[in-house]
Amino acid sequence: MEGQSVEELLAKAEQDEEEKLQRITVLKELELEFDLGNLLASDRNPPTGLRCAGPTPEAELRALARDNTQLLINQLWQLPTERVEEAIVARLPEPTTRLPREKPLPRPRPLTRWQQFARLKGIRPKKKTNLVWDEVSGQWRRRWGYQRARDDTKEWLIEVPGNADPLEDQFAKRIQAKKERVAKNELNRLRNLARAHKMQLPSAAGLHPTGHQSKEELGRAMQVAKVSTASVGRFQERLPKEKAPRGSGKKRKFQPLFGDFAAEKKNQLELLRVMNSKKPQLDVTKATNKQMREEDQEEAAKKRKMSQKGKRKGGRQGLGGKRKGGPPSQGGKRKRGLGGKMNSGPPGFGGKRKGGQRPGGKRRK
Repeated sequence: MEGQSVEELLAKAEQDEEEKLQRITVLKELELEFDLGNLLASDRNPPTGLRCAGPTPEAELRALARDNTQLLINQLWQLPTERVEEAIVARLPEPTTRLPREKPLPRPRPLTRWQQFARLKGIRPKKKTNLVWDEVSGQWRRRWGYQRARDDTKEWLIEVPGNADPLEDQFAKRIQAKKERVAKNELNRLRNLARAHKMQLPSAAGLHPTGHQSKEELGRAMQVAKVSTASVGRFQERLPKEKAPRGSGKKRKFQPLFGDFAAEKKNQLELLRVMNSKKPQLDVTKATNKQMREEDQEEAAKKRKMSQKGKRKGGRQGLGGKRKGGPPSQGGKRKRGLGGKMNSGPPGFGGKRKGGQRPGGKRRK
């Protein structure tokens, strides 16, 4: 019994070893294409097992995904490895498949003014340590920030310089100087951003620091300087022929958001009354002006028509004017005559001619 049990155990161990090898080894008709840089495996084998799986191919899909993943892991174990903090890491090669990006590549950040100067002069940045030795406290402290070394804000006594006012508050002066430094740094940061985006920043007075200013720029700067007072330029003196600045009219006044409920109720009721009224609200002054304007336009059109009629008639007609009836020699419509339009016969007296004097008419120039 003991010999049989040992044989059974050996057979079982061999069977387990074969099952493990079967799980690791995967046979494919066509080898897979691997892109280890992107951890990508492409299977070109036809899915014959899925066609025979029927309406529920989940098991076949799971087995196919497992086999392809096993082949990809086998390829990863063939790469050179190294140990990093008690972990084995494989060095992936460069990817061969170009994958599309969702967003465009970020543009390189433009250089600041100091970076441009440092590149021009060949200045290289030197990395400083974060900790420095503080002689006052006898400890290693941070170079900047909270609990930094040589922190002058914690001093309870400040020596007054020899050339300073003895009554001046040195603590307030130090705080004001720090505020000015922070404001200056912020201004430089904004200028760098404007320079990077190719924008032109106006100065405080609306003038450029260099170059010649035009008349419009000088006027704009003067207007800005005048309204930069507590009264918005209301009490500023003007020159004898100076024009009033534009946009200095009355400002709109809005009602308060709360407090005057009676006025709000009255306005709402008036609005509802106008909306519910059947007759439209009539502006008598506007309607009268419109009627008068229309009458003036009609009268002007009538006068224009009469003046055009008088110009067409011309002066007094002579003996050869247009008449109905009468002999052709007296001035009727004729063709090809010296005195006007005649059909036949001698020229008449008063036909239409170019030049010359006709009886009863005016000489044309």
